[in-house]
Amino acid sequence: MKTKKVIVTPYDPQWPANFEAIRRELAEALGSLALRIEHVGSTSVLGLSAKPIIDLDVVISDDSVFPEVKESLARIGYLHEGDLGIAQREAFCYQGKEHLQKHHLYVCPANSRELRRHIVFRDYLRTHPDAVKSYSEAKEMAARLYPDDIDGYIRSKSPCIEEIYAQCGL
Repeated sequence: MKTKKVIVTPYDPQWPANFEAIRRELAEALGSLALRIEHVGSTSVLGLSAKPIIDLDVVISDDSVFPEVKESLARIGYLHEGDLGIAQREAFCYQGKEHLQKHHLYVCPANSRELRRHIVFRDYLRTHPDAVKSYSEAKEMAARLYPDDIDGYIRSKSPCIEEIYAQCGL
């Protein structure tokens, strides 16, 4: 589900409730297969400008339960896309979720490096308002410069992300 038009909006206080609606649906379908369901990405950080797409990481114990997770998600309209080049992070697209905010769904084992990166980055931003301000500005500028080029948008904001990674030890 690759973004075609880059739109970055100011933080929307509705995002946590929208995450919760998605989380509830996933939790019901997955039951004990999911250790937890994390709201990650920019919409999970108070005050951070973002593309209005909720990012979720479903955390599983290990890869042995992944086939059952994949099957459970398929029953509610999620299609496995593979790891999309990022080890230990399985991506899913979906159909029939018009009742939910647009979202990106990933499944990660609890020991996943990518999961750790998502959580550390999110938690750092949640406690560092100056980083939120600079990252918001970088994202807004990137969206203005590259409204029709997601790869250009990503390249443009990457130096800011790398700086924040260094600050939080990633």
